[in-house]
Amino acid sequence: MPCSKVLRLCQYETTKLVRIQSVRLGSLKWSLNGAILLCICIMMLWNRKYQEFDLVVSSVTTKVKGVTQAHLPGVGDMVWDVADYSGPQDKNSFFVVTNVIVTKNQKQGKCPEVPHKDRLCRTDKDCKKGAWDELSHGIQTGSCVKFDVLRKTCEISAWCPVETKTNPPRPAVLAAAENFTVLIKNNIRFPAFNFIRRNILPKMDSGYLRRCQRANDLLCPIFRLGDIVREAGENFTEIAVEGGVIGILIKWDCNLDLLMHSCLPKYSFRRLDEKESNRTLYPGLNFRYAKYNTVNGVEERTLYKAFGIRFDVMVFGQAGKFSFIQLILYIGSTLSYYALTTVFIDWLIGTSCYSAEVGQNYSQKKVEALQDNQKCILCVSYVDEKNIRLVKRSLKKSLQDLKPISALPRKVNLVWQGQIQRRFMYCGLGKQEDMGHLRAVLCLLRPDVERNHDVQPPVDRKPEPQPKPSPPSWCKCGCCSPSSLPQEELCCRRSEGACLTSSPLFGPLVLCRSLVEAVVLYQDPLSPRADRDQTTALRHCAYRQYISWRFGVPPKETHPVIPSCCVWRIREEYPRPDGRYSGFTPVRTVSMQACANGDV
Repeated sequence: MPCSKVLRLCQYETTKLVRIQSVRLGSLKWSLNGAILLCICIMMLWNRKYQEFDLVVSSVTTKVKGVTQAHLPGVGDMVWDVADYSGPQDKNSFFVVTNVIVTKNQKQGKCPEVPHKDRLCRTDKDCKKGAWDELSHGIQTGSCVKFDVLRKTCEISAWCPVETKTNPPRPAVLAAAENFTVLIKNNIRFPAFNFIRRNILPKMDSGYLRRCQRANDLLCPIFRLGDIVREAGENFTEIAVEGGVIGILIKWDCNLDLLMHSCLPKYSFRRLDEKESNRTLYPGLNFRYAKYNTVNGVEERTLYKAFGIRFDVMVFGQAGKFSFIQLILYIGSTLSYYALTTVFIDWLIGTSCYSAEVGQNYSQKKVEALQDNQKCILCVSYVDEKNIRLVKRSLKKSLQDLKPISALPRKVNLVWQGQIQRRFMYCGLGKQEDMGHLRAVLCLLRPDVERNHDVQPPVDRKPEPQPKPSPPSWCKCGCCSPSSLPQEELCCRRSEGACLTSSPLFGPLVLCRSLVEAVVLYQDPLSPRADRDQTTALRHCAYRQYISWRFGVPPKETHPVIPSCCVWRIREEYPRPDGRYSGFTPVRTVSMQACANGDV
């Protein structure tokens, strides 16, 4: 048993193919395969599926340049340079001030809070000492004081006077920042390929950087702020009032193959924040900073609420290099696309779009229906009944006693019937019942025998077999032998009577050696004539002769069962030297169809 399991591992299984000789289907198959191959090649070249990819590792530094003079309300004209308008810088970003609100001469002291609907008061009871909130400019002292002629607010300890303006001036104070420039230095690396590059290419010297402009050279690393905002789809004059966030996107898509080497940056721009003021609670972008000085020993400061634009530099990309492994993986993954050709042509044949006759024939050749062993259906034919019984196989109950699930009329073998009709005149017979058909078949297969007389068994009879034991209880003909297998306990009759083996036709149609040898020779015309000692093939052919005689064309997916008396009569005629037989093994009629159709 373990040896048989090991031998099962040394087996190879492959699929069964059905080849259809058709010019139309063949042309359609190669056309679809060619279209699929073309698409696969285009996608491979377009997406570089034959390459191994690595993501970019990047660092960014920026340098803003520009000087302008602006008039500040209450301050006067003021020159702004990089130190004045450059706000706090984060990683991969920089800030440019475009608008300001200035509050001068603030000192530490007490003053009224800026009026608000929640900050107005009438008496000191409305003010709580030490209270503050997120909108307060200082700490309440507990007193209610006048802010102006009509309104009173709580007094606070803070930098006084407090900032009163909330809306930035229009137009922006530093609208001239549109002409400022920024130099972006981007260093990248692809670790998998140990490849390093930066956006300032080797050919870009100091003279090139002084005169390059993005309008003429898309690789120029120096950008005008107004051009950045414009390419992001915004108006610099409008965004400069309240501020915003602009993204500078640098994409590296590098091909590191020798024949197609290319690794250059591509710049694009977009606005990242919500630009509509009425859609956000806190529109734009701003922050506060102060400049301190001392006057007469008292510290003072000038408060600046700065509005501006933050530019975020974002770098992304990948590099690809030829990899044989990736090419093999891509080819393997795309082989499944060719199954679309099979699916489409199978659908086309299976529908009426092509040909109903071809579709039916193709389905019969390709699809083989099998049943589970638990649904094994046996086919039984009794000599005293015209119909064929279908019963379910049982491992405990005798086959003779099983109740049928259905009864079907026997189908005459059409191949035999066609031969009979063509040889009626030759045989000298008219149209008769089954007996006449069988005799006509005998005439076809035995041209050397007289056609107008019953065929007699051959003269070289075997010696009489040894007497059999008493027939079992399920036997009705008195010629059956006992068996330990329930599926072998079957008699040729349903009710008591003469055995089928005593019929004059049983010998000529089933046992006749010359007839059986002729059938075996029909299967293989060039095979040598079987010796009398080589009886295995003759015995199996006799079984098939009986099935064709008594069952005609058995129903599909059924197992014809030969009665015990007939089986032992055939074994007596063609015995094994050792007397050991394999017994009844259900064989589906799908594999016996050639035999049932008279092809053997």
